Amino acid sequence: MSAGVAIDLRAARYRIRHRVLIGALAATACLAALLAAGLDAASAGAAAVLLSVLAAALSGPLLGPGPESRQRFEATAIGVMGGLSALSALVTFGIVIALFFESARFFSLTPIGDFLGGTVWSPQMAIRADQVGAAGAFGVLPLVTGTLLITIIAMLVAGPIGVLSAIYLNAYANPARRDAYKVALELLAGVPTVVYGFFALLMVGPFFAGAAQGIARLFGAEIAVSAQNALAAGFVMGVMIIPFVSSLADDVVSAIPASLREGGLALGATKSETYLGIILPAAAPGLIAALMLAVSRAIGETMIVVMAASRTANLTFNPLERVTTMTVQIVALLTGDQEFDSPKTLAAFALGLVLFFATLALNLAALFAARRFRLRYE
Repeated sequence: MSAGVAIDLRAARYRIRHRVLIGALAATACLAALLAAGLDAASAGAAAVLLSVLAAALSGPLLGPGPESRQRFEATAIGVMGGLSALSALVTFGIVIALFFESARFFSLTPIGDFLGGTVWSPQMAIRADQVGAAGAFGVLPLVTGTLLITIIAMLVAGPIGVLSAIYLNAYANPARRDAYKVALELLAGVPTVVYGFFALLMVGPFFAGAAQGIARLFGAEIAVSAQNALAAGFVMGVMIIPFVSSLADDVVSAIPASLREGGLALGATKSETYLGIILPAAAPGLIAALMLAVSRAIGETMIVVMAASRTANLTFNPLERVTTMTVQIVALLTGDQEFDSPKTLAAFALGLVLFFATLALNLAALFAARRFRLRYE
């Protein structure tokens, strides 16, 4: 067999193989989409087969072995990736527009000053003519303080433990111990949040309440502490976030060039001095980003707060009292009877807008701090 014939056979097999692959992928995607849309299996299968044949036929000019086909494939791939990037940006833009539109409807019914400066959150009100309800109060400050309190407690637990555990795994643990700890952290990350909520409600909350009452008795005082409190919710939420922080921090520290570590040790510094004086400043931008992601994770948690801290809106910074968060109230407002002309339902979008600006401010602060650390280190 001549060399030219062998090349032609390889090219033919190349085209057939890739056309079959493209057709199979198109058929799978089409079948899944049509079944999810509620189409019967026979019609969905026929449409999937038709689409797979069409995709295989159109893929020929893109998957040939020649340079023109490779260039066309490259241009098509760039266009597809650019379109998907634009789609994600459009989805984000649509969410923001929807939040602004529905929030504007809410503020047309409730003054924005009463919402941002109000100290009472009681959204219970009649949303139908046959219901009897209160007038409703939509002061967001109790929800803001509750969210901040639980998030601060969670980060005081998860931040130091996560970063220090990452440094230990990266610098001191031998490979066997590192693998064992990584498995334990992955198992901890896989525990459902409802299990954490039960743990906080049945064990951590009563423990903190009993400990606080015991300490108060030592000073001759009596206090009433509920088993549902912000301290229990924040502590258990921090435990849940530890694997998240540790994994991100480990990746950041591992990405620091080994020459920096070796240079510090060569100058006579201990491992602790090397990590505190060289590695951590170099990794500061990445660590700040990891902690900001953890803060966003804590702000968005709902199940632990519902079970461990209650749904009571309370304007307080006492960690031993019941509080609630904005995400919990969003879920509560959009559960059950809904009427999108009522301030009670529209308040959920206003809370979502507040959360959007809060996370935006956190991200901007993280970028600013990371830039300051990077410039100082360089």
